[in-house]
Amino acid sequence: MRFNIKFFNYKRLYIHFCILALLNIFFSTENIQAKTFLINDIEISTPFEINFDKNKIIDEGFIQAFNRLVLSTLQTQDQKKLSKTPLGLIKSMIETFSIKEEKFIDEVYYLSLNVSFNKKKILNLMEKKNIFLSPPVEKNIFFLPIIVDKDKDEISIFSENYIFNNWNYNNQKYHLLRYILPNEDLDDFNLIKKYSKILESYNFNEIIKKYNFNDYIISIIFKENNTIKVLNKINFNHEEDLKNITFQNLNIDNYKEADKLIESLKSFYENYWKSKNEINTSVKISLTISINNNDNSEISKFNEILDDTDLVYNYYIYKFNNKNIFYKIIFNGSPDHFLKFMKNKNYEFDIQNKIWVVK
Repeated sequence: MRFNIKFFNYKRLYIHFCILALLNIFFSTENIQAKTFLINDIEISTPFEINFDKNKIIDEGFIQAFNRLVLSTLQTQDQKKLSKTPLGLIKSMIETFSIKEEKFIDEVYYLSLNVSFNKKKILNLMEKKNIFLSPPVEKNIFFLPIIVDKDKDEISIFSENYIFNNWNYNNQKYHLLRYILPNEDLDDFNLIKKYSKILESYNFNEIIKKYNFNDYIISIIFKENNTIKVLNKINFNHEEDLKNITFQNLNIDNYKEADKLIESLKSFYENYWKSKNEINTSVKISLTISINNNDNSEISKFNEILDDTDLVYNYYIYKFNNKNIFYKIIFNGSPDHFLKFMKNKNYEFDIQNKIWVVK
């Protein structure tokens, strides 16, 4: 009888872990995108001629996809370091690709391509180049540009402001920030005019709260002669920051030069956002974590979070018993960074011993 009970317990444990293994396989399949960088809608067109070679066109699509990935994940100063990446290396980092659409119109071949890159291989390349990559996380932000002309003692807001009117023109697919500009509200107009002499210290809360955005940029553009000084009040993820930028010999009354200012500011904001999300692959720590194995859905959820976290370089289950599963996690960052991230995912840990226990 004792043998039968023991056999039953082992059988139950075996079935439990078989189910767990199947769940892990299921979630790893569902979260394959979490392990890749996906670049969609690469569009190429070429004349249909005698020497037409579809493979060469697809190769060109791979190059364009990689270039877009570089533009969306690296700060400007690092992008040139990968400008001459060989096609063979690019293709070796591709996980999958699919042809979304292809067509012939007036003897022109059009191709639309989706390409996914293996995340670990991309991170390894960046590490070899001593580059810090930032995951391509898009963000909607409230944006308000104000021009203060010190020469004329005037202030330009909303539609009377060229920067405001043209800010969302010529947006690029690799841009991560999506700008929401305010409506032309008379109360807001009067409020800004009221505080026009102290805009540098004014907090703009009365305007921002109307749009239900926690993330915002207030850009105060001071124009004096041909010198442009921009005070940026930036709030990303509840962290406030002030950034000053100066442009010499720039006449924003000239539309072409005003467009250059828009392009420069967008580049600055993109770099700033990327700097907040950098993955330092040169810093790797090994964590040992224990989680109770009674709840398969909770284990699957934990795996899913690890899969979906760019800062997790690798993880695996290295042992288990009838109560707990033990993970080894390689993390790009500090222990405090890991704890902070997981707290945002509603996970707390007992860290008194070498093996951290999920509470």
